[in-house]
Amino acid sequence: MSIEVRHVTKTFGNFRALDNVSLEVPTGELVALLGPSGSGKTTLLRVIAGLEFPEQGEIFFHGQDATDSSARERHVGFVFQHYALFRHMTVFENVAFGLRVRPRALRPSERSIRKKVGDLLKLVQLDFLADHLPSQLSGGQRQRIALARALAVEPQILLLDEPFGALDARVRQELRRWLRRLHDEIHVTSVFVTHDQEEALEVADRVVVMNEGHVEQFGTPDQVYNHPATPFVYHFLGNVNLFHSRVHAGRVHIGEIEIEAPEHLGTQDAPALAYVRPHDIELDRVRDGAMIEAVVRDVRAVGSLVRLELDRIDGDEIIEVELTRERYVELDLREGERVFVKPRNLRVFLKDA
Repeated sequence: MSIEVRHVTKTFGNFRALDNVSLEVPTGELVALLGPSGSGKTTLLRVIAGLEFPEQGEIFFHGQDATDSSARERHVGFVFQHYALFRHMTVFENVAFGLRVRPRALRPSERSIRKKVGDLLKLVQLDFLADHLPSQLSGGQRQRIALARALAVEPQILLLDEPFGALDARVRQELRRWLRRLHDEIHVTSVFVTHDQEEALEVADRVVVMNEGHVEQFGTPDQVYNHPATPFVYHFLGNVNLFHSRVHAGRVHIGEIEIEAPEHLGTQDAPALAYVRPHDIELDRVRDGAMIEAVVRDVRAVGSLVRLELDRIDGDEIIEVELTRERYVELDLREGERVFVKPRNLRVFLKDA
């Protein structure tokens, strides 16, 4: 079941939560809506679900206009951040709830309900907890039960609002890998909201990066991380170095360094900003051609990486660098020492743009 959002605008009073948003989610994909608080990602999810209705624009499910349809008519499964399980019901009855409340003519037999719920509990690997109450479960187990309940009604689309946001880091990491494996088994078109960049990049087939009610970029995790379309995407997806520079005839000049920028062939001597990830900074003790001179300001080991902060000598910029432990040991650097750096794989945006 594909989803198409066409030119949707949604306001709350004077606040424009969504501003002319368009988006296509292919059938069977797992898509992440990623952005900071207030970017519109949860509002977009609720508009897709039929829990909110836009002032302008349309929602299509598999080519059929669903803009004015209710959430029930859209046949979506919705998983909330805080589980929303019924405390007085067992795990089994929580999962069976959506089937039991169907109109009599559409309600499955008791035998069918028991088989379906049993199969779903096995799918989420919690069949041994069928007779337990939600209060007897861990946070991760409750979220898996909430997901099983959403799947029980055989939704055409599965929507998840910050599904792991209430969990600690270790459980969240385990569950997102589990969700990826589950999706590969069931292939239900799924959209989930998150503000966690790592979560979106690890789990999703595609990522929608949102900011102030707009879609900044929509692409695969590799596309949005390694080929950001805007400065905002660069800043939001991980640490980044910012170099003030100038562009002329397809080349960017950062101090003495000159690097090709073919996307700006027609630009004539314009101020620009060059964005470079910390792991794309070459670092050495000796100058090798045109390089930027800096002083080591801070050194911190983080797992398998060593992160350094450098003070640029010919400017007021701080340069962040990530090295492997092996490279750091090889260089044998100390705070206060002079080093030489050269950026690679940079992306240049004109200041006026």
